[in-house]
Amino acid sequence: MIMTKQSSNPNSNQLDGNMSDAQAMSALKQHGPKIFWAIVVALASYFGWQYYQNNHAKIDTVAADSFADISERNDALVLGLNNPDLDEAAQNLLKKEQDNLFADIDKLVASHGKSAYAWQALIIKAHIASDTKDYKTAITALQQALNIDLKDDGLKAITSLRLAQVMLADGDKEGALAIVNEKMPPAFEASKQELLGDIYVAKDDVENAKKAYETAWNVLAERQEVRSLLSVKMQSLGMNPKPITQKPSVVAEAKPQITDGENKKADDTANNQTSDTSATQ
Repeated sequence: MIMTKQSSNPNSNQLDGNMSDAQAMSALKQHGPKIFWAIVVALASYFGWQYYQNNHAKIDTVAADSFADISERNDALVLGLNNPDLDEAAQNLLKKEQDNLFADIDKLVASHGKSAYAWQALIIKAHIASDTKDYKTAITALQQALNIDLKDDGLKAITSLRLAQVMLADGDKEGALAIVNEKMPPAFEASKQELLGDIYVAKDDVENAKKAYETAWNVLAERQEVRSLLSVKMQSLGMNPKPITQKPSVVAEAKPQITDGENKKADDTANNQTSDTSATQ
């Protein structure tokens, strides 16, 4: 991952060479949610697999087949939604397919509502709804996912973080803050603190935003993990994050790549099913 260039002038407006603060934050707002969802989808797949391994759950073939169909249709739908050149007729067909997909997700949840398949299907529904700025639908789906008791702190943390981000996008800053301030496993501390910083920025509470971003950066530094987007956020507030020496990446072919930089500790969380511990600073 590329780190932003550090300026010798603490008041410099330059990021990544020629990008201004305003341009950087505009790019962040445009692409940040997509990057977050890429992380969520990777983590969701990984934790879902770990959940079944750890609990030796009997595979429900009906639910598995239903989710496989939903996942395949979701991939095709996302490709269409990301195509800016579709005409009106094609867009209408996509909307119809989205409605049909949502209906099938609701059927899966109704018939297998306590399963990890239902949880993953609701994550997919929230993803699509959020991308199309239907935040109310996304929030409802994530709240449903949060109510599925899979007895896994990692899955719960993933859902809570995403719910808080969507609530923030919908303008509910206090609701988002309440969600993020709940107890989460230490593996998610960096993501939690970064999202806290985002919420404080939205509340125009610059000092608390700086503290949260700094805490997130320090956690990442301990892990030798880099998030260039967090660096951009910090620099936009006049901060000068210390460069992090990134540890060599190890490609684990048997597992999905988790670009959030928290895959190792998330693995520990899933395997050990640690109890909730307070991560509030």
